[in-house]
Amino acid sequence: MRIRSFFAFITVFFLLLTSTQSYGQDKERKALEQRRRELQHQIKEINSLLISNKNKQESILTQVENLDKRIRVSENLIKVTNQEANLLTRRINTNLNNIEQLRKELNKLKEDYAEMIEKSYKSKSQQNRIMFLLSSESFLQAYKRLQYMKQYTNYRKQQGEKIKEQTLKLQELNKELVEQRAAKEVLLAENRKTQAKLRKDKVQQQELIASIRKKEDVFKQQIQDKQSEISKIDKEIERLIKEAIAAENKKKGSSNKTKFKLTPQAKALAANFAANKGKLPWPVKSGVIVMRFGTHPHPIVKTANIKSNGVRIETNENEPVKAVFKGSVFKIQSIRGANRAVFVKHGNYITIYNNLSEVFVNIGDEINTGTVLGHVARSTATNKPTLSFLMYKNTQSLNPAHWIYKM
Repeated sequence: MRIRSFFAFITVFFLLLTSTQSYGQDKERKALEQRRRELQHQIKEINSLLISNKNKQESILTQVENLDKRIRVSENLIKVTNQEANLLTRRINTNLNNIEQLRKELNKLKEDYAEMIEKSYKSKSQQNRIMFLLSSESFLQAYKRLQYMKQYTNYRKQQGEKIKEQTLKLQELNKELVEQRAAKEVLLAENRKTQAKLRKDKVQQQELIASIRKKEDVFKQQIQDKQSEISKIDKEIERLIKEAIAAENKKKGSSNKTKFKLTPQAKALAANFAANKGKLPWPVKSGVIVMRFGTHPHPIVKTANIKSNGVRIETNENEPVKAVFKGSVFKIQSIRGANRAVFVKHGNYITIYNNLSEVFVNIGDEINTGTVLGHVARSTATNKPTLSFLMYKNTQSLNPAHWIYKM
């Protein structure tokens, strides 16, 4: 009996250990599942905003850039889906081990219970029980024998309940195993579809790249011309920021042209803005980032570099543009080649919403997170609805991807 009790203890310990592992796997799987859905959403946005709505006169270079975005997201999706499938495989193997362990324990319990029933039937008939009590030498001995009989009856009942409990656990694990195998098959089927689309995209991309390679100097010049326009707009925005800082500080008796002189209230707002780093909402409901912050080699023409002080988001026609944080509108400016820009001040932080067709706010307005500032205009370069979004701390440009939630 002691050996079997020890065996039962080891089984319980094993199940607790695997239960902890299962919890960790569940948490990891939820994170992977969320990431997979985000990537699927990105592909949907790319298909909707970049691929399906392309202009007939769209350049080969832009077509390749759009395909490159879908290829990179698809490759990430395949990677994440494989990770999720591998995690399910480990979970299935864990469940198989649990089922095997439970079956062993269930067989032991059934053997114990059968042995106990057999002994009870042979030696504990109703007449034997009465004789067992009446043959007691004293009242105390009779009382102890009665207690023993009660304990024995309770033990039988507990053994029966335990068999029932272990049987239910086994059934649940078997059900879970079937569901996990089905989930894995769904993931693998999704992955096969993504891989098939990826292969087609890569073939199409290589065909387009081959035509670009024949005229690389021409396309390189196009990229440089595009970069020249971006640089002009970025420099104009920097000039406007410095001009605004100097004008505001002059009113407060300061000659500083690079840093805002802050009131206690403005300092508190800036601190609140900084505390929300990485949590700020997107300025548009849906969109695809077609240009990231910083300096990068062009994805196709590697000899050309692209530099941007902000991010460019291709979105829907007349998409509403919303403030990412509360603050005050301190400048509205028409910028050559980029329509209109709204500058919002958050203490000494600035968010800039550039390339708006319409503006619904005025200079001096106090706005909240989510206030609609205007509508996105079509880009003069691509003729697609595109928002240029920039962030600054005084005159220092910031990477919006570090501040906006999952940008």
